[in-house]
Parts: sequence; structure tokens; C-alpha cells
Amino acid sequence: MAKVIHKGLYLILALFIGLFIASTFVVRAQYNYAAYGDNPILGSQQWGIFIPLLIVLSLASVVMYRLCLKLNRFRPVVVIPVVLLASSAVQTAIIFWFPRVPTDDSQTVLSLAMDMLYDQDYSSFDTTGYLHMFPFNYSIVLILKTLLYLFPDNYLVIKLFNILCTLVTTLMIYLIYKQLHAKSGGRDYGVLVLAATYLPALFMNNLIYNDVIATALLTSSLYFLIRFLKEKTYKWVVAAAILLALGNDLRSIGAIVLIAAILCILLNIRSLGFQKFMISIGVLALLFNVPGWTQKWALQSVVNEPVGENAAPVYMWLNMGINLERFGFWDNRESYAIYQREANYNKAESTVLFKQEIERKLSEASAGDLVRMYTKKLIWTWTEGTYQMDRYGIGNGSSFGMGRGGGGIDGSYSYATAATDWFQGDSAPRIGILWVVYTMNVLIYVFVLVRLIGGIRAKRYDEVSLILVILGFIGFYLLWEIKSRYLFPVYPLLLVLAYMGFKDAHDSIFRRKLGGERISHGKGDSYAK
Repeated sequence: MAKVIHKGLYLILALFIGLFIASTFVVRAQYNYAAYGDNPILGSQQWGIFIPLLIVLSLASVVMYRLCLKLNRFRPVVVIPVVLLASSAVQTAIIFWFPRVPTDDSQTVLSLAMDMLYDQDYSSFDTTGYLHMFPFNYSIVLILKTLLYLFPDNYLVIKLFNILCTLVTTLMIYLIYKQLHAKSGGRDYGVLVLAATYLPALFMNNLIYNDVIATALLTSSLYFLIRFLKEKTYKWVVAAAILLALGNDLRSIGAIVLIAAILCILLNIRSLGFQKFMISIGVLALLFNVPGWTQKWALQSVVNEPVGENAAPVYMWLNMGINLERFGFWDNRESYAIYQREANYNKAESTVLFKQEIERKLSEASAGDLVRMYTKKLIWTWTEGTYQMDRYGIGNGSSFGMGRGGGGIDGSYSYATAATDWFQGDSAPRIGILWVVYTMNVLIYVFVLVRLIGGIRAKRYDEVSLILVILGFIGFYLLWEIKSRYLFPVYPLLLVLAYMGFKDAHDSIFRRKLGGERISHGKGDSYAK
């Protein structure tokens, strides 16, 4: 029965990935703030750019793979630190070349952290306050407050912490790959290099928010879950539960990972035994909400009402997710107005209003309208491919010296550099890098599909934990308000699957043993185990 379920999961994800790939030959999903503003764009595909770039990146991938194979002669204790150090140097250079200042929510949470640190001001939890509406963002405020307490009051400190988290994610990608592909004869440094040079991850350190930190925590949690399923040792499930709880406290999509973890454990109940099955589920469930409960308890003395009692309800984001014109993208404060003005920041009253609005939208739209909307929503969210690094990573502003006040919605800079001048507006370099990342995303899907089909044909289902998480994200954001940035926590899983698929395709095409794959492992291999 378990094998049937595994095959079914692989088939479902393969169908979605096939849809994503096929759609890119018809339409191109874009997010380019300078060209189109804060809008999701689905336009006709430009084959004259897309196909040549697809070919060039495919050839470049083969070259890089062959070069990475030459690293097999070196021990992990040497290669891993060198690759991470090189990646950190590039990321540090990027945050100096593109000194993007906080905007929107990132500026708000940073300001609140400063207010709490320097003025002990918790008024944001009062009615009409930001944390009254979005109490789940208190976790990132707390982290920023702690960083600013320990280190100088500077954006750079927070961005350097982001870089540290990105390096953790990079290492976890490699370790997850090694756990799932333990039979590989080589050291597979290629997946480490791929993760260390992945452009969206390098640029998103400029975003002072919860995405980068939560991704590191959730990816690490998944690694320890996989170790638990293989080794059946309680310490690994405890580590997974703690990291998952912290990751979820930063971004509530941790619930998707929790459900995937429970399903994985359930599918392995025969090998785990009933006792370990029950204990592991209990540990995951028990620790999951501890950070949130702890914060609410600690805030009792400084807030006027229980935290979250009148927060914006989940129905607000579900209402945003139903929008024929913008297919679930930000609705320009229409949903905010219902909660703030019509319901006067009252959770119960706004819930009733949002349910009525959702019912109205569904009843007024035809079946064809809804199918088109959800298709556009699915395709744009998953094929935009840059995670909106145009706005959140590179930045778009031309104003400098914004200082502590932050920048506008476009993402201004603290000071001018040659890079900010070169990438200003809808320039050729900006368009070029967005094309590269977009096409790279398509290639990732191609190789993920290769891995999925290969797994089905070989009846090999080792990656089911990753697949459950990805399917969870697909289902969730089919209903929720969308941004392609929201998929950022999934990129580590896609890279792992894509590298596996690329290696399968490469070895199948060339049908020969590649040099270095049989090199014996030294003591440094403890890094990869």
C-alpha cells in the first residue's frame, strides 16, 4: 500500500511539474517592478530569447557539472568550507553593491524592533497597530531587536545574519542530498556549488524579513526528519521538532512541513514500530506551538488584550486569493479595508464579512472564470522563477540616503554604486539577469521531472518527504494570496531533486563512468554523512 501511495504522490507532482514546463512554452510569468509596477504579468513567451538561453544554460550546466567532478579528489573537510566561504564573499559583495534599504513590511518590523528596544514601546499590539493585525510577525521583530541589541544599529548586521542563514541552507541542501542519495559513489559537490551560487538566494539576503531565516530553519528541520526516518534515533526527531517550531514561528507555512512530516512518519510506521511512531508524532505536535505560546505568555504584562484575539483572520488571505483580475495577487488593500474599516479591527466581525465576500465572488464567477483564474494563479506563482528578487533583492529605487526611515515600495538604496547605476530602472542588465533566473527555474523543473519519472520507472521513492512538502505548497498557495516570494522556502528541495535529475540525465546520455566517482572517501566524509 505504501508503494502505491508513494507512486501516486510522484505522479501528482510530475503532472504539476509537467504543467509548469509546458506553460513556459506558451506564456512567460514576470515580475518587473520598474516595467510593470507591483503586478503579476503573464505575457506571451519570447521564443527568440527563451530557447537560446535554455540551450546555453543547459550546456553551461554540463560544463559546471564536469568541473565539479574534479573536486572529488578533495575531502569534504576542505571543499565544503571553501565553497561556503566563497559563497559568503559573493553575498557580502552583493549587499554592498546593492545597498537596498528596508521597505513595506520589512521597514515596519525593523521600526517596531527599534521602538521596543530603545523606547520599550509595545503600542503596536493595541487596536489599529501593526502587531494587533499581524501578531505572527512579532517573531521577526524579536529577532531584529536581539540583533540590534547585540550589534550596532545598522542594516548591514541584519543582512550579514541573513547570509549566515543562507550558508546554513546551502549546507543543508548538500546534506539532504547525501542522505537521500547515499548510494552515490561520488562526493557530489555539484549540488553544494549549485546551492552556493543560486542567484535568488544570493540576492534575497537584502530582504530584512523572515524569509531567509525561516528557510534555513525549515530546511534544517527536514534534514533531521530524514535522518530520523533512516536511523530511527529520537535525538533527530527532537532536533527536527525544535527547528520546525522555530521556523513555523517565523513563517506559519511551517504547518505544511509538519503535515508532511506526520505523513512521512505514518508511511514509515512499519519500519519505525508503533511506539516510535506515537512518540515522534507526539514530539512534533507538542513542540510545534511552544514558541508562540511562550511569546504570548511573555507579552501578557505589556499588551492590553490577549495577543491575536482580534488579529486579521485567515479568511482575509483566502479572500485575497480569489481575484479574477489579479488571480490572487495583492488586491490593493481591498481586503485590508474590510478588516480595518468595516469590521473596525475585530476578528469575529471581519470573519463574517470575508466569508460573505468569498461566497459572493464564487457565486458571481462562472466555472470557466474560476478555472482560468486558478490556472493563471498556479502558473504565475510557480513559473515566475525569480522569487521577485527584482524588488526584494536587487531593488529599484533611484533615491539615496534614505537612512533609518527606509525607502518606498520600489526599494531605494542607501547610497549609489556602479551596480545600482548599471541596474537602474528597466535596464538591459536587470532584464538579462531576470531572464537567466527565470530560465534556470524552468531547467530546474525539467530535471525535477526527470527524477520523478525515473523514480516511478525504477520504483524508487526515497524523496517522498520532499515531494510531500512541495505538494503542500502547491495546494496551499492555490487557495492563499500569492507572491512568488512565498515559495522561497521550497527552493532547497527543488535544487536537491533537480540535481538528482540532472545527474541521472547526464549519466544516461553519456553512458559512461565519470572520473572520480569511485574515489575512496577519506575521514573528511563525516561532513557528508
